[in-house]
Amino acid sequence: MKFFGGAILILAAIFFFSPEPEGFPILEYHQVTDAPPEPGFEMYNVPPADFAAQLDYLQSQGYTTITLVDFMHAVRGYKNLPDKPIVLTFDDGYEDNYTEMLPILEAHKMTAVVYVITNELGKKNYLTLEQVKDMQRRGIEIGSHTSDHIALTSLDEIFRRRQVRESKIFLEWSGLEPICSLSYPNGAFNAELEKILREENYLTAVTGEAGLNTLQTNPFELYRVHIRKPRFGLTEFKFRLWKAKFFAKLRNFF
Repeated sequence: MKFFGGAILILAAIFFFSPEPEGFPILEYHQVTDAPPEPGFEMYNVPPADFAAQLDYLQSQGYTTITLVDFMHAVRGYKNLPDKPIVLTFDDGYEDNYTEMLPILEAHKMTAVVYVITNELGKKNYLTLEQVKDMQRRGIEIGSHTSDHIALTSLDEIFRRRQVRESKIFLEWSGLEPICSLSYPNGAFNAELEKILREENYLTAVTGEAGLNTLQTNPFELYRVHIRKPRFGLTEFKFRLWKAKFFAKLRNFF
């Protein structure tokens, strides 16, 4: 018990007395819907009203949404980022990203990155290819969540490469603009994957590890914080933003 109390004090000291970390958050969403979630996915649905309130809060705090293409343009010196950038990402490619999320996003004049599982396109509750194309035309960056959403670290190199290559080729040959970013299924990644992604002409990849990102962050190990279905309204959302900052402070400290 004494050890636990001491650890809490140390963590509190790190957060309150260490310098403010630099960087911007990337938020990880899945579905934006009031529909009942499937078993096992109860915390992946953010109701539209809560999502709209979260965007209102971000705007009130001065955040400006960017895509990961914008981020890489800044890394390479082609443009400057806004004062308080933030990236909104959506994994899996659910249909409600088009029917529910996109109108709310556009009403706030914001953008996002949507990662699709290409072999799920057109299936029940998932985006169609035409919806994906329309989202890209309307300013949403489209990324790959691989072909089959299998943890890449569980596969040998041949099948890892096929999962990231075939999803990218399918989308590009279907008429989309170049696919530059990947979301690791289940957040599973290792150093070997960066080599494969570079060779397959990806520019960025997002993880499931909380933190903040700077222009010096490894673009194939970008930090994200998961936004769950809120049980305590905006208070919980604010905590998630705090979590990203807290883990950034921990990394700076150690």
